[in-house]
Amino acid sequence: MTQNTKPLFSPDQKIADEFALSASIVVYPGDCLDLLKSIPDEALQLVITSPPYNIGKEYEKKLDLDLYLEQQAQVIGECVRALSPKGSICWQVGNYVDRGSIIPLDTILYPIFSHLGLRMRNRIVWHFEHGLHCNRRFSGRYETIIWFTKSDEYTFNLDPVRVPQKYPGKKYFKGPKAGQYSSNPLGKNPGDLWIIPNVKSNHVEKTEHPCQFPVELIERLVLSLTNEGDWVLDPFLGTGTSIIAAIRHKRRGAGAETIPKYIELARQRIQQEIAGTLRTRPMDRPVYDPVEAGNSLTVAPWDKDATQMALLEKRPEYGESDK
Repeated sequence: MTQNTKPLFSPDQKIADEFALSASIVVYPGDCLDLLKSIPDEALQLVITSPPYNIGKEYEKKLDLDLYLEQQAQVIGECVRALSPKGSICWQVGNYVDRGSIIPLDTILYPIFSHLGLRMRNRIVWHFEHGLHCNRRFSGRYETIIWFTKSDEYTFNLDPVRVPQKYPGKKYFKGPKAGQYSSNPLGKNPGDLWIIPNVKSNHVEKTEHPCQFPVELIERLVLSLTNEGDWVLDPFLGTGTSIIAAIRHKRRGAGAETIPKYIELARQRIQQEIAGTLRTRPMDRPVYDPVEAGNSLTVAPWDKDATQMALLEKRPEYGESDK
């Protein structure tokens, strides 16, 4: 699917700072619990967010893990109350680090959702190539999105998020369909491992926020889990990415943010999206290949006889005798 570059709202579209069912875009300057309390029961179709990971970023205060989970449970409980019976909650998280030991946050948040009666539909692994380099463990290159629904009757639209087939010309080789194409002409299911670049220094969407969603990650969830006109809520809005993805596809978006500079940044980016001037990475763009791009930095500067290069040497075929 190509990026929609036409404005979906009028240039003078107002961004409300309080929730109302008659609104289309809401950026609430305050605590998400206060925003959630103003939202009627079952008004939301999708709640999607990347909450603070409790690792001491500038916008979060590091808490005892039990207190952190208690605070998360409060927010999740309010989200469930405000969620439509056919709605979904997507919680995107990484790892909590305690004295060098990692604790996957999705594993310790799962009981909160389960206790509230939600059903997990997928644990989506979001893989990316760039991040901090570790010296005493393998560098982390993935985070997870845990997707829950409120009931077994939930919205799921696969066709808008299909991806190109690996073998589009593949055919059935036997049986009643022999000779017919076996692939869906609209593309294949993207699966539960998504390779999407994260927003680092050279990403077109990069702002000063240290942990920013790529728009295309949220677009895939908005398109598959909502319909036009539905409400999408991000209780930890950051730079407004979730609202941008929502209004790009004719949904309504709301979110809360407490940091003034990020509130202003979210408003600016949303206004740019409305005007059709916001630069984002398109959903259908392949992941960057430095070799195909002719990047000279793909040539290793060190001696090719070095020990590390032995890992790249051609191995003999299986069964070939040593000479």
